[in-house]
Amino acid sequence: MFHLMPYRDLPDDFEKRYHSVWVDPPFHELSTPDKAGQFYNWTLDELIYAAKAGMDGVCVNEHHQNAYGNMPGPNLMGSVLARATAGTDVAIVQMGATLPTTQPPIRVAEEYAMLDCISGGRLVAGMPLGSPMDANLCYGITPIEQRERYYEAHDLILKAWQSREIFPWNGKYTQLPMVNLWPRPVQQPHPPVWVPGSGSLSTWDFAVQHDHCYCFLSYFGSKLAKGVMDGFWEFVGKSERDSNPYRAGFLQLLVVSETDARAEEEYYPHIRYFYDKCLHIAPEFATPPGHQDYRSLVNTMKKQFKDVRSMRDELPNFTFKSSPAALRRCATNSQKRSRTCASGT
Repeated sequence: MFHLMPYRDLPDDFEKRYHSVWVDPPFHELSTPDKAGQFYNWTLDELIYAAKAGMDGVCVNEHHQNAYGNMPGPNLMGSVLARATAGTDVAIVQMGATLPTTQPPIRVAEEYAMLDCISGGRLVAGMPLGSPMDANLCYGITPIEQRERYYEAHDLILKAWQSREIFPWNGKYTQLPMVNLWPRPVQQPHPPVWVPGSGSLSTWDFAVQHDHCYCFLSYFGSKLAKGVMDGFWEFVGKSERDSNPYRAGFLQLLVVSETDARAEEEYYPHIRYFYDKCLHIAPEFATPPGHQDYRSLVNTMKKQFKDVRSMRDELPNFTFKSSPAALRRCATNSQKRSRTCASGT
């Protein structure tokens, strides 16, 4: 069970009154610390209930300055879940601590090792690149540096978990005179690494080359998702890797009730809330100039335009405000801005 913990009490006209759910929503107009505390405890209750109900894993992630996913410190949540599920075989899936925004990234290695020890070896170590909104706008990471920082942090974390000798780290972005990790993870040589993504070729390549699990976050219907996953498995084949099913994970929104009609009646307002309010993201925040994934984003979007149309058919009750033509213009303009930034002008 993957819990974003979106803020649950945005006003009915939120998407009309406010610029974005991410980066600049005014906390004091929309929430209170008491209400935030209530929602954190509800979320933990729901995840613990899911673990006791028989789920194989419970999952949290990291986002900042937003009402889409209100967990800036996922390892705080993970520590509660690790202790509350002691004696079970439920995985603690941290999906996870964002590598480029954690400075120094050795902190991720330490906290994940703690969680693996507390849980008795049940940690899944999620290593997300982070959204442009989180990394670039909220935490000030230069867009064109984001992937380089990610790769360096990943290599440092894995070496810190596995090295039996104290070592210095003299990277481009992190310099540490002494790396001597206490504690070490229970799982050896290291906990399983899951890499979440939304279709970027760079993420596919990274996950495949390191034999990590690529996890696609599907929010826009099974037809679009199938195109992405078919592309991933084709990429795996061209990389001369085996098609081991553990190379991929897949997230899909599900609702459960006695009948389809009752499921729609019970869940429609909540699904509508998520798509209208929690995904109300200012486009300039999601596509900062210079972000390295522009080219793959543009190529993916070109391939998926037919699926964008079919997505409307698959989810007829939702209003899709962006036409394929508008998406194409947005992607083209973003690519132009990226070239300008990359050339130093």
